[in-house]
Order: sequence, then structure tokens, then C-alpha cells
Amino acid sequence: MGKPPRDHPLARGRLAEKANALLGTAWDKGWLPTPDLSADALWDVATNAAYTQGETGGRSGEDVADFRERLERLCNAVIEEADLNPLGKAMAWGQLSRVVKNRLAFGKLWRDRPELAETELAPPIIVIGHMRSGTTRIHKLLAADPAHSHTRYCDAYHPVPAAKGVNRVRSALDLVMLNALNPWLQSIHPMAPGDVEEELAWISAALHHSIYESQWHIPSYSMWSEAADSAPIYREFARILRTDAAHRGIADKPRILKVPAFAEDLPALLDLFPDARLVVAQRDSEKVLRSAVSLCANQMAIQSDSCDLETIEALWRHKIVLREERMARTLSRWDGKIARLHFDALGGDWEGAIARCYADLDLKLTGDALLAMHACMEESAQGDHHAHSQQLARFAAEH
Repeated sequence: MGKPPRDHPLARGRLAEKANALLGTAWDKGWLPTPDLSADALWDVATNAAYTQGETGGRSGEDVADFRERLERLCNAVIEEADLNPLGKAMAWGQLSRVVKNRLAFGKLWRDRPELAETELAPPIIVIGHMRSGTTRIHKLLAADPAHSHTRYCDAYHPVPAAKGVNRVRSALDLVMLNALNPWLQSIHPMAPGDVEEELAWISAALHHSIYESQWHIPSYSMWSEAADSAPIYREFARILRTDAAHRGIADKPRILKVPAFAEDLPALLDLFPDARLVVAQRDSEKVLRSAVSLCANQMAIQSDSCDLETIEALWRHKIVLREERMARTLSRWDGKIARLHFDALGGDWEGAIARCYADLDLKLTGDALLAMHACMEESAQGDHHAHSQQLARFAAEH
């Protein structure tokens, strides 16, 4: 059965509408308890889980306090500002309760095996740039090189190491549900359990604002978090990264890292990885804006009945300016290896653009790497993501 047309940026799938109505009825009639999104309730749920113990393993007092404050502020913003519908409340509870459970599970793991969080890593290659500026294409091309390593979707969204294959199965089940609720998800951001994936979920595990503000209207938390010290977030990120590398036996290969929100926090990230190589993705800001608004609207519309495009566009105009300013300020002082790739150059001659990127980074572009990249591009040519460009063109024509 084909996907329904996405005739408006705030369109919702039929199953999401039904799930929203059913949950609302179930709560109104007392058939199911309404999710409690307070920080205290989330801690209660997590600490009652049998496999989780403790929070302080591997973490400083500063990092523990930062997470506690972030959770309190984020929960308050979700309750007071987001105006979530029943499906949105259920999804928010699922996300936030998982964050707290994973937080405690990692604390137990690092208390029992502290060496995991201290694993020595090869210098990473970090892709920096706005969401929708070509970062995903760059990320996947560089990750295709067998000399490099990358993060998989199953480990990004289920980061606590588990028995072989368990997290992949969990991720597959997650995606079945998400794709059913949101029939346009794969056209906006293609995902599969074993595929290359960015590390957004790892900074979200420490409650960075980026993933949450793209789903919920939480201006007070966004503003506070943008101004707050991001060092505790990236220390947690580094611990998860080192643990993943040790668990998968890939610590000796440079990891290709990519999260658009890195542009907001480069000093904190580069303090942890001063020997990193950087790849900066570039694209016209208005095209970035249109695509970012479309993605954010798709996520928000499912979870709130009151979101509007003007508010979403204002958020992303702000984010683009903020990230540009912070990125430019940090890179002006950066004396390490750096390459810049423009969206249009990648579209016109990706192989030439990648060759220049490797030269700028002082890396060897091997025949095996090129073969793998060609296979990556051939697979991408058949992907669902091309539908998003068609959606954007239709929205532009209609408005």
C-alpha cells in the first residue's frame, strides 16, 4: 500500500489520528492512566526498573547536577508550554522515561566497568553544518570508507550495550511503530536498524535541547539550554562514544561523527577531541530553512494540535543565525585540519568534492573507499528521501 500524499507541512497520518483519539478516550474514561511527565515521576519509573542501579558511576558531581536540573526544566517546559495532545504525551513519556532508564543503566555499567568510558579513540572526523545542508550525504559517504567507523541506528537509539542483536531488534520494532504513525518519516530522514546514523540521540541522552525543540514547543527550555554550559552534555556524549567503540571493537578507526547541533557547541566538543578533523557542510540558508521547517513541522504536528508554521519558522531562523555565529567564531580560531563542502558541489560532482575533502584533511582516498562510496550513492538514488524534495516543491507552489 502506497504512502498517502503529504499535502501540507502539518499533515498527520491516519493511524496517528486514530491513536490520538483512542488514547484521549482511554484516559478520559479511566481505562489507562494519563502519563505523568514530571521529573519526579520519571525518576520513580526508572528506579523501579530491576536492571537499573545508580547514577553516579563514571560521572562527576557537576555532571549529575546538570542532568538533574535539565530534566526538571525540560519536564516543566513540556508540561507548561508544549500543549501536547494524547499521542504527544505518550510519545514524550516514552522518550523521557527511556532517557532516565538509560542514564541509570550507564551509571551501573561504568561503575562496574569504568574502563569502558575511558577507551582510547582514534581522532574522529566531525561533520559540521546545518540540518538539511548535505551533512547526511557527507556523513554516509565518509562512513562508507572501510578505513573509518560509524555509529549505527540501533546503537544510537539503544546505546546501552546488550546481548548480540538485541538492540537491533528493539530498533526494528521502534521503526515499525514510528513508520506506521508517520508515513512520511522515511522520506524526511531514512533510517534502518543497521544503517549509518548521527549521534543526536547521544547528546539527547544528556538532555541537549535540539531533538526536543524539533518535536515540542518548549521555548523556555531552548533559551535556557542554549545559554547554559554544554560541557556536561559532551562529557556524557564522549563516555557513550568510548563505550560504543569498546563494545564493538572499533576504537582504532576514526569515527565519522555528525550532529547539526554540534555547530552550537563546538568549543565543548573540540575540547574533548582536539585532534579531530572537521568537514563543514554549506548550503544557502533559505533552502536550509525550508527543509528544516518541513522536518520540524512533521514531528510537531503528530504530537500537538496547536503547532503553527510561523512559530516553527521563527525557531529555525533563530537556530540558523545562532549556529552560523557560533560556528564561525569557533572555526576562526581553529588551527586543525578542515574541509568545506557545498551542497551544490556534492550534487554536481560528489566524487570530485570528496577527493578535495580528503586532500584538505590529509587523508588517502583509496580505491576500496571509492567503490564503497559508489555503492552508497547507488543505494541512495533508490531511497525514499527524494520524496521530501518533491514535498517541498509542492508546498512552495501552493504557498
